[in-house]
Amino acid sequence: MSNYVIRPFETVDHYQECVALQEETWGSGFSERVAPAILKVGSILGGVSAGAYDASDRLVGFVFGLTGVRDGEVVHWSDMLAVRPEVRDSGLGRRLKSYQRDEVMALGIEKMYWTFDPLQSRNAHLNITRLGAVIREYRVDMYGQTDSPLHRGIGTDRFVPVWELSTERVSGRLKDDPSFAFDPATVQGEATKIALEAIFAPGKPYPRPGQVDATLESDWIRIEIPSDVDALMEGDLQLAQAWRAATREALTHYMGLGYEVHEFIRGLHSSGYLLARSSGARF
Repeated sequence: MSNYVIRPFETVDHYQECVALQEETWGSGFSERVAPAILKVGSILGGVSAGAYDASDRLVGFVFGLTGVRDGEVVHWSDMLAVRPEVRDSGLGRRLKSYQRDEVMALGIEKMYWTFDPLQSRNAHLNITRLGAVIREYRVDMYGQTDSPLHRGIGTDRFVPVWELSTERVSGRLKDDPSFAFDPATVQGEATKIALEAIFAPGKPYPRPGQVDATLESDWIRIEIPSDVDALMEGDLQLAQAWRAATREALTHYMGLGYEVHEFIRGLHSSGYLLARSSGARF
């Protein structure tokens, strides 16, 4: 990881390289890509437009976000983050987020928001386990239908994490402080009720969603997802759509009752969100 340098985009070529990486990530001609002019203007107005470069000065990842006002408070919205496939799960995404946090905290900003697909376990692990974000918002089909192959057939439901930048939870997890690491053993047994379970059948490559239990009352609610939704969409799109419907039903129900997503347990074939009681929820 020490071979990567993160720095702001400064030239037209830098911005064009970022657009090219967006298209590599989300599909050629992706209509939601951020144009060079917006990347530049965003950074002028307190946003972040920065890339991670390897030893040969090749762009291998980037982060882009805008600064604005939400509910009367100046906040930062992280709009895009991507790293090349060969460096995923290397910690580079976390480094880009940490860089972004430092930049906006220097402006006095205390909260950052972004979105991610609740069915994407890699993103959930980064955002919740590694960064310490908490989720209080679920947006149904937030971006409508897009032309990205990553969204094919399952819509664009999104979580909206809130990253409270100066909290001990966030700083502790960024430092890998063991006292802030989540221990699944603390919520095992009767403390956790399963609202949606991944069901495995002999000879089937992917789990199917069980029935959503909307009657539970517990300090912790577990909602499971398949660990590799991309492979699932390739192998059985109808089953991926069933997972979208089931997770949407379970998550909107319990978050609507005042639960928020606090932890994520990543597994080989299925993973799980852990929702804790909170004082309120927003949709």
